[in-house]
Amino acid sequence: MIDHVSIPVSDLARSGAFYDRVLGNLGLARMVERDQTIGYGKRYPEFWLNLREDIPPVVDDCGTHVCLRAPGIDAVAAFFASAIDYGGMGDGDPGPRPDYGPTYYAAFVRDPDGNRIEAVTFVDLPSG
Repeated sequence: MIDHVSIPVSDLARSGAFYDRVLGNLGLARMVERDQTIGYGKRYPEFWLNLREDIPPVVDDCGTHVCLRAPGIDAVAAFFASAIDYGGMGDGDPGPRPDYGPTYYAAFVRDPDGNRIEAVTFVDLPSG
């Protein structure tokens, strides 16, 4: 249903370096680079960074976030760890989210501009 998503960033070089490392854990690679934008994807660009040098900081309760599918629990953990290592902030440690469903396993981060990005996978989790 959704073909692609774009998020605003204030520093394209900084955000590109951040997302190169973070999205690689989910199997996404930089596919397009232009003066004002970078596109990531697997077969075609589906996640875009758009330079907006004068954007105000993202407020914590804006409600907007992007969720990307991870191939497994290890990829969710690597996504989270690399985001923290490269200038992001944790916004929900990797783990089960039983309120979202019995197989929902995710992590949430804030990128250097405050955009909320989630990685999710669906697995059979032990009960109890």
